[in-house]
Amino acid sequence: MYILGLTGSIGMGKTTAANAFRHYGVPVYDADAAVHQLTGPGGKAVEAVGEAFPGVVKNGAHGNMVDRQLLGPKVFDDKAALARLEDILHPLVRQIQLEFLRQAAKRHEKLAVLDVPLLFEVGSDQLCDAIAVVTAPAYLQRIRVLSRPGMTEDRFAQVLKSQLPDGEKRKRADFLIQTSLGKNFSLLCIRNIIEITKDRIGHKWPPRLKP
Repeated sequence: MYILGLTGSIGMGKTTAANAFRHYGVPVYDADAAVHQLTGPGGKAVEAVGEAFPGVVKNGAHGNMVDRQLLGPKVFDDKAALARLEDILHPLVRQIQLEFLRQAAKRHEKLAVLDVPLLFEVGSDQLCDAIAVVTAPAYLQRIRVLSRPGMTEDRFAQVLKSQLPDGEKRKRADFLIQTSLGKNFSLLCIRNIIEITKDRIGHKWPPRLKP
């Protein structure tokens, strides 16, 4: 099985790209969805997050859940608080990611995609045979992000600081998906990536155990 990492900075169009891979029948792991699962009703991380950040857990119809609106201000612009949260979430997210790959391997999938916004930052690129980076010019990124409900200049700047710069991501990429030239161009990029990678032999699965 060949593992393709999919990443891109905020506002670059990564979610749309991930959906396109799914449309073409490629299984895609969604790191953001994994976090929502872990912090949603009855999620495995809810209790630990509640202990680390008192007052952020509320009762939902299907069990206790983390209120992201309450949690956000507690970790915004606070590196120590964010590190505490990541220490809770990252090992659990990694378990879900590995289970996704196990199931894909059991189905004898030729290609699997890991959609991880912070792919390089959290080291998930080490699991990948190749990396596809979704990119667009900075001016277009800015327009897209600031048009989102509740987004501010400060919040945008903070998110950018937490992410590897787009230029550095592009340097590390094996494939680029340019999203500023229209949807058809982006889809063509993705179809080409699938054609190139689907018959390649992967070397990252199963992962080698550290000595």
